[in-house]
Amino acid sequence: MADEVVLLDFRPSMFGMRVRIALAEKGIEYEYKEQDLKNKSELLLKMNPVHKKIPVLIHNGKPICGSLIIVQYIDEVWNDRSPFLPSDPYQRAHARFWADFFDHKVYGVGRKLLATEGEELEVTKKDFLEMFKTLERELGEKPYFGGETFGFVDIALITFYSFYVLETFGEFSIEAGCPEIISWDKRCMKKESVAKTLPHQKKIYEFSLESIGLE
Repeated sequence: MADEVVLLDFRPSMFGMRVRIALAEKGIEYEYKEQDLKNKSELLLKMNPVHKKIPVLIHNGKPICGSLIIVQYIDEVWNDRSPFLPSDPYQRAHARFWADFFDHKVYGVGRKLLATEGEELEVTKKDFLEMFKTLERELGEKPYFGGETFGFVDIALITFYSFYVLETFGEFSIEAGCPEIISWDKRCMKKESVAKTLPHQKKIYEFSLESIGLE
């Protein structure tokens, strides 16, 4: 019996993009169901009754929630295809640490960039660049965070690729402060799974304007 895979998602969601990239990397066919986050479907509420959020992966009728959890699930279930996480337990934990660093540190500061002005904005920009310099040090001279192959940490970070949005709102250059991160970003964007999943940055900018009530 073939696997039945359904994804409940919202196109502009960077968290949903993670799952779509993971599915594309593994070559998994699935049914996509776009969700209206202002009028949540009965299916979404049933499949994720605790958080009521996307993305939700439904595999043979069973829901898996949370983007990083879903990506790890995909890696474990379809483990006969190129792995996202290393086999060594320490290296796996290390990769999870950096994905968590992004979700609990970098993402919040990035959101703050879109909502601050004046002196507070200058402090936020400094904090943001410091975090990306930390990521640059972790990347080092490797092509990807996991080494020679595109993997878990890359999937976690690349959907935050819309630097155009942050640079436009914050009026600064990420490349000037963190050139290696931009090189990594461009390297990832050459992958078919990434290029076909991520929308043009200006579309994300327009969505960002709308979401914070500036359009």
